[in-house]
Amino acid sequence: MQKIIKNVWLWIQDIFSDEEDPNEPIYDPVHIASMIVLTLFGISILFWLFWSLLIYKGGLVSKIIPFLSVIFTSKTLADFGYEGYPYEMGIFDGWITNVAALLFLCFLVWRVVKVLKRKVAG
Repeated sequence: MQKIIKNVWLWIQDIFSDEEDPNEPIYDPVHIASMIVLTLFGISILFWLFWSLLIYKGGLVSKIIPFLSVIFTSKTLADFGYEGYPYEMGIFDGWITNVAALLFLCFLVWRVVKVLKRKVAG
């Protein structure tokens, strides 16, 4: 019983001691804070990207079929509510933001694939 109490007492002393273990890694508070901020920034960028691509003004998916209908059939832009940019664009309202998000997503995927290929190769 005394051995257990002694081990617990040594453990408590070790927690509150000022001596640092040389094998323990040193954490820089600025590094940890910057990693938290950068993680939140990255999550915010991804949120904006997917929100503007899939949700903003109906998203890009809802504009693809009408766009293809205008190109390949006799339908016109006016059939889908388009009266002229920037006043009334009908179903195509918000397409600039949707396409910008698509281009940014393509660039982001291209960079990630490029970095991963470099890490695998070297």
